[in-house]
Amino acid sequence: MARFKPEDFVALVEARGIAYEERRHGQLFCVDSAKQIVALLLDSCRSAGAELRWGVQVGAIAHGDRFSVSSSLGEVVADRVVIATGGLPVPSIGATDFGLRLARQFGHAIIETAPALAPLLLPASERLDLPGIAVDAEVQADGPSFRENLLFTHGGISGPSVLQASSYWRQGRPLAVDLLPGRDIAADLAAARGVKTQLSNHLAQHLPKRLLQARLPPALHDRPVAQLSRGDIAAAAASLQTWELHPDATAGWLKAEVMRGGVDTGELSSQSMESRRVPGLHFIGEVVDVTGWLGGFNFQWAWASGFAAGNAI
Repeated sequence: MARFKPEDFVALVEARGIAYEERRHGQLFCVDSAKQIVALLLDSCRSAGAELRWGVQVGAIAHGDRFSVSSSLGEVVADRVVIATGGLPVPSIGATDFGLRLARQFGHAIIETAPALAPLLLPASERLDLPGIAVDAEVQADGPSFRENLLFTHGGISGPSVLQASSYWRQGRPLAVDLLPGRDIAADLAAARGVKTQLSNHLAQHLPKRLLQARLPPALHDRPVAQLSRGDIAAAAASLQTWELHPDATAGWLKAEVMRGGVDTGELSSQSMESRRVPGLHFIGEVVDVTGWLGGFNFQWAWASGFAAGNAI
């Protein structure tokens, strides 16, 4: 990734004359259509002399002195094979485990795969009937905390903060949610002890009223702030800022944006992405055990790993 950086890809985009804009967190988007990026990549392949064969089914791959690839167009013999089959998310567009099966065939270790950057499903007892409501929140699993939108769904929670945390979440582990990140709500309420407004109305300046009704202890909803004890304040703050959830599962491969796990990077050269077990066999992109955050990191891994393999060939 040090040899093909984000600015290298941006230079290709600018040379092509594709208009783009920067949004939150430094993320870059095409002003018109992402199809322009697809066209850029395909034209780059053609310029390099690549022959593109569409709609070809690839079967078994054998390795002797050279690689023999069986396909619906017949046998293809090659000195090198690059596996760029992607991961398991969104099977409706053709995602399969072909690349993983091939890696196993040639003796490669596979780090356990799982859906990542995916919504999380909650047990019925923890779901809130608030589909479509989104709030700024900080979410943490067994990893970094992420502060972005959290979206309530029919089956659980989604939104960028949840998708990010899902990459670190493991079955049976809790999820910590702060619905008022960056605030000390206990201190705020203690300082407002003279306010006669009901607690839910007082906090409605920060969170949707329906969410407050669902999360605040029922006995405190309509109590004036001025009548809250220290214990009441602590309970109210905990219900909003140290909310612990216990997801059942992710929403699965249909909803996941990327795959966690894949071909063990310890068995690949970081210079060429070539297998240390089978000379001439390369693995790039999502089939490898590299998972990025939201915001183009997974695309950058695809470009960088492809660049490394391409230059080696």
